Amino acid sequence: MENQRLFLNKKKSRKGLWITLSIVLIIVAGGAVGALGFYNWSFNQAVHGVTSLVQNQFSGSGNDQDTVGIENREEEADQEVEEEAASADGSVTAEEGNSTHSSSLEPEELLTPETVTEPTYVQGVLIANKQYPLPIDYAPGVDPEANEAFERMQFAAREIGIELVAFSTFRSYEYQDELYHRYVEKHGQEEADRFSSKPGYSEHQTGLGFDIGEEGQEQYWAEDSFKDTEAAKWLAEDAHHYGFILRYPPGKEEITGYQYESWHFRYLGVELATKVHASGLTLEEYLGI
Repeated sequence: MENQRLFLNKKKSRKGLWITLSIVLIIVAGGAVGALGFYNWSFNQAVHGVTSLVQNQFSGSGNDQDTVGIENREEEADQEVEEEAASADGSVTAEEGNSTHSSSLEPEELLTPETVTEPTYVQGVLIANKQYPLPIDYAPGVDPEANEAFERMQFAAREIGIELVAFSTFRSYEYQDELYHRYVEKHGQEEADRFSSKPGYSEHQTGLGFDIGEEGQEQYWAEDSFKDTEAAKWLAEDAHHYGFILRYPPGKEEITGYQYESWHFRYLGVELATKVHASGLTLEEYLGI
């Protein structure tokens, strides 16, 4: 009996031990599973956080790029407006016009014969008008090429019975000064300024301006009535074939500053004179000054 009791007690002890071990294993296993779950949860949260951070960073970078792009486009647009405004004022650069001075109109008081040291060229063309004076000492005399061209034109006109005369060509600064003040005394400055240049502003000082009349018809020289003569009509139609343009045409006084002068011609060379004549524009309009 005693042995049987000991056997049963040992059996119960082993059973209790197994139960205890089972409980411990269950607890350990549960803890491991819980820990693994918590680890997975933490890992997912971390991954989610990093992903969100990366997305936010890329999203923020994109917004910055858009802002920079808009600012750049605005700056480019402003620059284009400034460039268009600069080009809209009619100026011709030195590269375009080979000018000594900028060809945009300057106030007359800023450019005077006393202040300029070189004549002004626009697109290779010597300019002398109410905005662009010549230096006081500029005195080239009659341009030889222009004089030869006039002689050819004179010969062609003679063939149809018109005897042309260049009654006024090169004028020095000093002579123009004397002539201008003589007109001012006779007609008053306002009227004189419509048909006579102040000294230094006359195209005659370039040696390229020719006042043309007809021999034996001196009463029409430098007179409005010259426009009705056959010589004036022929010149208006054919002078460009020899390199001359009618410099101060009718209806253009606000542009040239001078009244219609049917006798005043300017030598440009055949090619350019033909283009200006065909355009119907004054020299100022054609050159954009």
